[in-house]
Amino acid sequence: MEKKVDIRTLTFDKLLSWFESEGEKKFRAKQVWEWLWQKSATDFETMSNLSKPLREKLNAHFEIRPVKVSESQISSDRTIKSGFRLYDNHLVEGVLIPTDDRMTACVSSQVGCSLTCKFCATGYMNRERNLTGAEIYDQVVLIKNQAEENYQAPLTNIVYMGMGEPLLNYAAVLDSVDKITSEQGLNWSPKRITVSTAGIAKMIKKLGDDEVKFNLALSLHAANDEKRNQIMPINESNSLKNLEEALNYFYRKTQNKITLEYIIFHGFNDTLQDARELLEFCKRVPSKVNIIEYNPISEANYQNADPEAIDKFADFLEKRGVTVNIRRSRGKDIDAACGQLAIKEK
Repeated sequence: MEKKVDIRTLTFDKLLSWFESEGEKKFRAKQVWEWLWQKSATDFETMSNLSKPLREKLNAHFEIRPVKVSESQISSDRTIKSGFRLYDNHLVEGVLIPTDDRMTACVSSQVGCSLTCKFCATGYMNRERNLTGAEIYDQVVLIKNQAEENYQAPLTNIVYMGMGEPLLNYAAVLDSVDKITSEQGLNWSPKRITVSTAGIAKMIKKLGDDEVKFNLALSLHAANDEKRNQIMPINESNSLKNLEEALNYFYRKTQNKITLEYIIFHGFNDTLQDARELLEFCKRVPSKVNIIEYNPISEANYQNADPEAIDKFADFLEKRGVTVNIRRSRGKDIDAACGQLAIKEK
């Protein structure tokens, strides 16, 4: 018996070729494509404008491997964290973050992570595999459904800030963005999508070469190589100087300002000297800063900075012309906050 092909791994041209080789009309390929990417169908039987024999033929040759919600938890602040079960039984986590004016989906790009950032729970897991573009797309659709069902509100933003390093799964991440933003897909504006990286300089340049339209965020957390090396070993091969060059290249190619994410740790990177170093980096890279409250994890000893220190830090930067947002933690009580995602099997 022939092994079924995952139909969502095919390009449109390959799907079209299959229909032609089977003696089917070309427009049928377009119909199937729309079912898959506009209507997010996960079963050939639901494709109601196809004949029963054609649905049976599709079912004989192809399969769809939908991501399913394994379980969800709702935080006291309305944040919803979900464990998403993949076809091969792996789990990843995704989060719906509701605020007064936004509904944001935070999605994962890898099962685990190969980077070992010291403050991040996912960094203590092994990377099992990359997600496919379809598996990333599915997380968005499932979280969009949660927003509509639980809060009667549409999804407004997508951030690739869940488990894994998106730029180490480059092709699938860009494929998922294409399916989400394409007119033949979910037809989202790329301006509502942010991809966050720990800082892979050559891949940041590749984003520039590909002239992507989505937003880019860099997890910076220290504007000093010695400190950044301590918490983010990736910095040893992607120094701040290399990242600065890559980010400027990205900006020249896309005209998109970069968001610098800065988790502020008590007694580590929360002084005015740290703020001065960050200011100098901001002067050299067209950017704005998101200061993020830290969410402690059991694997590490870092603590969140005092609120007073956070406000002083932000004030120092704002008075010198830097655009600063302080991102308050969401979903802490269910381990759904920034840096806390790690699969804990029941």
